[in-house]
Amino acid sequence: MAAENLRVAITGATGNVGTALVQALARDPAVGSIIGIARRRPEWSPPKTTWIQADIGTDRDAELADAFAGADAVVHLAWLIQPSRDPAVTWTTNVLGSLRVWGAAAAAGVPALVHASSVGAYSPGPKDRAVDESWPTHGWPQAAYCREKSYLERALDTFERDHPSMRVVRMRPGFIFRRHTAAQQRRLFAGPFLPGPLVRPGLIPVLPDVRGLVFQAVHGEDAAAAYRLAVLGDAAGAFNIAAPPVIDARLLAELLGARVVRVPRAAARAAAASAWRLRLTPAAPQLFDAVVRLPVMDTGRARDVLGWEPRHSGTDAVAEFLHGLRQGGAGAGLPTPPLDPHLPGGRLRELATGVGRRP
Repeated sequence: MAAENLRVAITGATGNVGTALVQALARDPAVGSIIGIARRRPEWSPPKTTWIQADIGTDRDAELADAFAGADAVVHLAWLIQPSRDPAVTWTTNVLGSLRVWGAAAAAGVPALVHASSVGAYSPGPKDRAVDESWPTHGWPQAAYCREKSYLERALDTFERDHPSMRVVRMRPGFIFRRHTAAQQRRLFAGPFLPGPLVRPGLIPVLPDVRGLVFQAVHGEDAAAAYRLAVLGDAAGAFNIAAPPVIDARLLAELLGARVVRVPRAAARAAAASAWRLRLTPAAPQLFDAVVRLPVMDTGRARDVLGWEPRHSGTDAVAEFLHGLRQGGAGAGLPTPPLDPHLPGGRLRELATGVGRRP
């Protein structure tokens, strides 16, 4: 996409990758305007950006098509992690909402669609070698997140077939971390009982080392850089996005000054399931099942085709996130509804509404 004064529409523009991408595009002289689409209008006012309040799970297709009118590219980032205990709600927003976004982009004649898939879309795979984008994307069907990401991969196959004139890009990032998302990610995955200020070196004596519990991370700014390249370039297809090294228990233990203790996978899974049943955490145990089976991704195609190289290591991304957890009691954030560290009611409201249920 060699033109200048580009108009880019972004769903989920107030979230983790969305805020970083808005900032990256606003700095790019080739981008003339940004349409930020979110369920809740933020107080944040970045350059070149106009906000449109819309809910992709409920708003009519025609309203989304109006929002996309004149756009050179639509970047679809909007995704609902919670309420994990109400999978029908997440399916409505994530799957049906994605289909609505794609259809509206096609109806508006947008030439390029960049869709946020995930490492979670991949079928179980190896941890001792990296797989490329041809690895099957059937997900781990018991985990709602993976099930939804995988379903959309199949649906996007059909969409591409039916809209051959549209350039479609699928981004498959690993775990995305940065300091400003610490408060949000604590709410989404750890819940109200994690004392963020205590997650510091020397205060956590041991970390469990569970077979298969390794993952790849990428800094939010690097993920946004990959999306920016996908918007501005002519590439199509799928891209794995992650930074070295692969994160395991020993690396985390080094960051926290802790000792590694080998824990059987069954025991760790039982602990996760118990915490879920007791409403101590919003992360369903099926997500644990998925993570221990996710393959390690090869990112060569992103380097060779997009020209993408991460500026931060995976270790840097995790370390920055941990630092954000310790910041200010509530954790670090940004002035957008998803990333605001000081939500009304705080942790008491998380408890009152039911950990992992609809707020």
